[in-house]
Amino acid sequence: MRRILLLILALDVAAFAGWYYWYVTQQMSSAPVSALLPGDTIFLAHMPDFNQTRDGWHHSDIYQLYREPAVQDFLRKPLGNLPTPKAFGAQTLREVEQLDPKHAFIALTSIDNNNPKFVGGFRFRGSQEEAERVIRRWRSTLSEQTPTAKREKLQYQHHEIELVTAAPFTLATTYDPPWFFAATDVTELKALLDRADHRGNNSKGVLDKDDAYRIAISHRPSNYAVFFYLQPKIFSDRIAAMRAAVRSSPTPGEGTMVEKMRCVAGSMRFDNGKIHDVFFIGMPKLEREANLNRSSMSLGTKETFFYLSILLNLGEKIDTLNQAAAFAGTKVLQALGTSAITADDWRAAFGLELASLGNWPSSAHWPSLLVTLPVTDAAKAAKITDALVRGDEGATWMQTEKEGVRYFTKQSAASLVAISPTIAVSNRILIAGLDPVSVEEAMKHSQAGSAGLSDSQTYKTAERLLPAPTNFFAYIDTALLYSRLDASLRPMLLMAAAFVPAVAGSVDTTKLPSSEVITKHLSPIVSSQRYDHDGYVAESVGPITLDQSAIAIAILSSLGTAARQKAGAGITGWGNQPTITPQATASPSPTP
Repeated sequence: MRRILLLILALDVAAFAGWYYWYVTQQMSSAPVSALLPGDTIFLAHMPDFNQTRDGWHHSDIYQLYREPAVQDFLRKPLGNLPTPKAFGAQTLREVEQLDPKHAFIALTSIDNNNPKFVGGFRFRGSQEEAERVIRRWRSTLSEQTPTAKREKLQYQHHEIELVTAAPFTLATTYDPPWFFAATDVTELKALLDRADHRGNNSKGVLDKDDAYRIAISHRPSNYAVFFYLQPKIFSDRIAAMRAAVRSSPTPGEGTMVEKMRCVAGSMRFDNGKIHDVFFIGMPKLEREANLNRSSMSLGTKETFFYLSILLNLGEKIDTLNQAAAFAGTKVLQALGTSAITADDWRAAFGLELASLGNWPSSAHWPSLLVTLPVTDAAKAAKITDALVRGDEGATWMQTEKEGVRYFTKQSAASLVAISPTIAVSNRILIAGLDPVSVEEAMKHSQAGSAGLSDSQTYKTAERLLPAPTNFFAYIDTALLYSRLDASLRPMLLMAAAFVPAVAGSVDTTKLPSSEVITKHLSPIVSSQRYDHDGYVAESVGPITLDQSAIAIAILSSLGTAARQKAGAGITGWGNQPTITPQATASPSPTP
């Protein structure tokens, strides 16, 4: 009987020990990444689930477009001209998938004496030994690249730290199952281990308890794929120190934008094939009590591919615009400062909502672009417009009036693309465009109250994806834009390939995918910004988001510049072939 009681007691103790170990391990492994970092962390990037994020990417519209057979066939030649990637990249991706990393993060914890210190890590699947077999290969690759680096092992508590030093670079790594940690400073790594193991008495000094961070994550969606957080305090402190050095102090209510920011955060997720970005900037509200009403949408039609509306008080920027114009030598804006046009006049003449539209009818080779401002004082708006026109010295502007609307049209020199800048001013709106026909047509739509764009089902569906904006809204119909670009640029590309060898050597224009293959994967890009309690929230949804499209345009522009330079070199080489001077030679013998 006594043996049975002892056996039961031993089993109870073992069960309790197992439960306690499991409970502590789960508590540590499920702790948020922010609980592992110091409260004054400057930057954090976090990916909750690598494999899930990769799966979301593979189901996205843009990836499905990339995997289209016609697109793959077209890309085979240009991609074949690129350097062959090393096998290490594909192998590393497979190894990362094997580890199934969760809560991967990298953080900038300090910049002391311009020496940035980073920490990072991730939770791995399986045992430490299985993870080490993969990570050991990464260390071997690093060793091959830094053969002179100093390597040593340190003991800290119950952890073994591997240290690689190749001045000025240092990398310290260790395990705290199920975590793998790395840092560029041993002290930072030890502090990270202390927080992970709940040592010390600094639980309140972690990022998770920081007020600015908690405000930032309150605007973060629960199912994000990637998240970043930035604390700009260190930069605003440096700006303040620079001011103190020159004995300059801002007046109350003024200061740089960075000094007004409490935090910056952003996240990305995949949503039914689309990419959804959310950005948050914690700061006081800048503009007055005014909201977007998107009244200029009446200028849009069913062939409008671009619409933007933003609250922008240009009256408060007059002095800055004049300074920029003087620096650039532009006399049009300088005219505002030399014709008794004040910032108060501008604020009285025009409303805050600046809008822009892009219309591209199927019958036109190129789009028409418009910029609009609401008019609140017709007399002052006309005075400012006259000042702009008179300030354009050396140019000829023609003035006409139709149905109470004044039109100012600049006579431009003939060129391949006809551009005749035109400004129209009514008692309700100012419209500026690149040709008089599109401006006059837009003014007619404004006066008639047309609702072509707002009645479009494509626009309505896209608009409902985001909350109502208060100070910024943008819409791009990517399918319409691509179809128009394809119709206009495809003949030019075919001609360039026929006459420029460099183009033919880079792409096979006969395999250019049809417009239908591309546009079936394209949906509108819509972006909305609002002020929400403690900061600005900007959201964007689409096959790619608004900021991603801006980055893509910058990359494509740089590639286009490189291609033009290469093509120019090809044309030069083609047109400067060595000249063969005929010389007297013996006549060849007749062929039998």
